[in-house]
Amino acid sequence: MPDTLGLGLDLLLAGLAVGSAAALSGVGLIVTHRATGVLNLAQGAQAMLIAYLLRELVVVRHWPLALAAVCCLLIAAPALGVLLEAAVFRPLLRRGAGPAETLVASVGVFVLLIGTAVLVWGTTPFGDAPALAPATVLARPGGHPLRLDTLTQLAGVLLLTAAIGLADRYTGLGVRLRAVVDDRRLAALTGIDADRVSAFGWAFGSFTAGLVGVLLAPYLLLDPYGLPLLVLETMAVAVAARLRSLPVAVATGLALGVVQSELTRWRPPGQLLPLAQALQANLFVVALLVAALLPWRTALAADRGLPVPYGRTTSAGVRAACLVLLLLPLWFRADDLRHALAVPALALVLLSTVVVTGYGGQVSLGQAGYAGLGALGTALLVSGRVPGLPALPAVPALLLAVTAAVPLGLLTGWPAIRRRGLALALTTLAVGTALSRLVFDQPYATTGLDLGRTALPGGDRGLYAVELLLLGAALLLVRNLHRGRLGRALTALRDQQSAASAAGVDVPRLKLLLFMTGAGLAALGGALTTLASHSFDPNAFDPVRGLLWFAAAVVAGVDSAAGAVAAAAALTTLDTLAGQGVSAVVVGVGAVAIGRLPGGLAGLAGRRRRPPRPVLGPLGRRVRARLTGGGAG
Repeated sequence: MPDTLGLGLDLLLAGLAVGSAAALSGVGLIVTHRATGVLNLAQGAQAMLIAYLLRELVVVRHWPLALAAVCCLLIAAPALGVLLEAAVFRPLLRRGAGPAETLVASVGVFVLLIGTAVLVWGTTPFGDAPALAPATVLARPGGHPLRLDTLTQLAGVLLLTAAIGLADRYTGLGVRLRAVVDDRRLAALTGIDADRVSAFGWAFGSFTAGLVGVLLAPYLLLDPYGLPLLVLETMAVAVAARLRSLPVAVATGLALGVVQSELTRWRPPGQLLPLAQALQANLFVVALLVAALLPWRTALAADRGLPVPYGRTTSAGVRAACLVLLLLPLWFRADDLRHALAVPALALVLLSTVVVTGYGGQVSLGQAGYAGLGALGTALLVSGRVPGLPALPAVPALLLAVTAAVPLGLLTGWPAIRRRGLALALTTLAVGTALSRLVFDQPYATTGLDLGRTALPGGDRGLYAVELLLLGAALLLVRNLHRGRLGRALTALRDQQSAASAAGVDVPRLKLLLFMTGAGLAALGGALTTLASHSFDPNAFDPVRGLLWFAAAVVAGVDSAAGAVAAAAALTTLDTLAGQGVSAVVVGVGAVAIGRLPGGLAGLAGRRRRPPRPVLGPLGRRVRARLTGGGAG
């Protein structure tokens, strides 16, 4: 009995350590959003960067821990927030950009910071991240220690939250913060320095992000991808609080941390054990999905989507250049052609973003999840792992996997019926993260896959020719979506959803069509990726990679099919020739500058369509003739 009690106490303290860090992450997200109106998806990358910086100063340069912590948390982290506010978000907010546009900018910051960390520190994980305080023992009831650092961390989070709540309600700063978020221009007219207020919000949010990174880093291997993704999952705390209530965020974070820790004792027999282990390891992901799918009763649910400049069309020169880029690898050597196999596959995934976000105006951050479904489905069919079906050849397996993935687009299409902008982006991100962690990363789904028999006639050249045919068919499909009556309905949905509904457009059915088409294109790209590599790699479809792809599509021109092809070629070339991290830095720089680059690079390279000259019908010609006294012609 004492051992059981002691084990329960140990698990409780471990859960409080993780839960208090998650609560702090949620508090930082909420404060930043309430102070600036921006949902800071880059918080995980900021946390990772400060954790790396602390390790660099303490482990590599041998600074005293106290001095390094002060420099990282009280100087570097707030300075990073002020820099992001001044260089990235202030120009957007000054011109009245909506939450969807600032969300894209935060995705760009996320990608840029991760790419920078890869270039500076590489991708090798470090297991020696320093802890802010040693694990000291407060007491030993029954021989089981009480960790003082955990209790101090919990008390600090509670006191910080209380101080923020009191300052927000009873001080002039809280009033100014709310005024700037509600109407920045009106607040400026009343004498409030909106820039200074926003900079304070970003400085505090960056401080909390750095503190979260420093607190979590000692519990896991420090690498440029793991910590940002972990902090991204703790967004469940802020989403459950609907980006408003600090007490709800703290209570949710602590509860999830404790429940996740206590679930380690639940070990059901038989086939339920892998499911229980997956639930225990990814409880924050499940909570994020549930919280995102619950009804939103704030203005975020009706927020406008990502605006796309209308009236530009891709020039013939750009289309010819994309065609040359696609055909050129047919004459490559075998080693170079193997790298080029990724271009058409990635182009298909980026095309799915063009359809959903560029044509329909629906911000979707979960397309990597559908790409992974297509890849995993193809691998399972080729390996003969689907009950009731024999092992299939490559092409039938691919087509069947894509066909099965299309109706799964309802996972995001159905919630999208009543959502747009920020609320929809959070929902799609939650779905993509859940697919990655609960399906792609689980041994019960990915063990025993054998793709050694996926070779096509003609080897890699034959596969590349098949990829080109499928990409060509997808481009024709996308082109037809953007023309005629359906194209006009999509444009109306993108520009003004309520007006489109008033004009008779069946908005729910159109949204379902968008997401199902996007799911099919992304699944096709993921399936081709698996066939090209002869293996299923779950890391190729994680949410971090999905955010990189989304940012690349936006930078290239989110409403440009040719831009998607060019972006796929550029990403593949940079990853192959320049090494890891370079493509993320390039895409991140472009994404943070998207506010000054309407339409992306395709907008610069495109040409402006002239409005068609009005042509009068027979009745119009007769009316004009009567009014002018001229002839009937």
